[in-house]
Amino acid sequence: MKKVKLIIASVAMLVLFSSSAVYAGGFAPGEGLYVGAFAGGSMGIVQPKVVAEGHKTVTSATDARADGTYEATDGGIGLAGIEGGGLVGYGYKMGDLYAGLEGEYATGDVKFKLTSDSALQLNKTATNGSPETITEVEATKEWTGGAFGRLGIYINSDTLLSFRGGVLVSKFEVKTTGSTNYQEDFYGGGPSVGASMESRLSAIDPNLSLRVGAVYTDFLTASVFGLGANVPSNNTDLQGHDSEVTGSALSARIGLQYSFFDVNSLF
Repeated sequence: MKKVKLIIASVAMLVLFSSSAVYAGGFAPGEGLYVGAFAGGSMGIVQPKVVAEGHKTVTSATDARADGTYEATDGGIGLAGIEGGGLVGYGYKMGDLYAGLEGEYATGDVKFKLTSDSALQLNKTATNGSPETITEVEATKEWTGGAFGRLGIYINSDTLLSFRGGVLVSKFEVKTTGSTNYQEDFYGGGPSVGASMESRLSAIDPNLSLRVGAVYTDFLTASVFGLGANVPSNNTDLQGHDSEVTGSALSARIGLQYSFFDVNSLF
């Protein structure tokens, strides 16, 4: 039994040695199993639409509330900040062509804030009859994660141009300021596409690459009815609101990635 274990261990060592010998000159950018880290800036737009239901049956001065639609039909609210994160993937080099899979996770302080001098009235509180209002809305993108498929072409042995497509999901922390302050977490996601250029840093390590690129994400449209303890109701001609948010973001990144294993080396 000891001899069998010794033989197995010897074969494993031989395979690992052979693998390192084959790739002593380094992996091509994006080839094999790789990990990386990146940092950059993100910007985008958020287009909110709020349909407020006014109180049509007026029984007192505090009941008189106009309804209306508040919508960003041209442009939107600026979304901006910095972000950083990590990625892991696996890629195949097929001559000058490339195909692979990749996942990423990023955090940062990408946010927007909207402040109004005129308070938006949502409904009437049950305790004192005074209207419930909002004067400021702030949303921060706490994290983003997703998975992609990649296709590319090697411009030369040291440079890869690739394109990717997949889905990204983000967590947003939303805060409102008004007669009552609310805080709630929302999740938004949608299709995402990107492009990157990876160049091998042979002078440092033949398996290390510099990566620059950009990623665009469409967050689609999400319905938002309630925040915190606010009742998520929409009562026509009485109270409440019917709200939705549409947005998109573009991120520019620069980072490093390191390839260290190819499953083909085991066969």
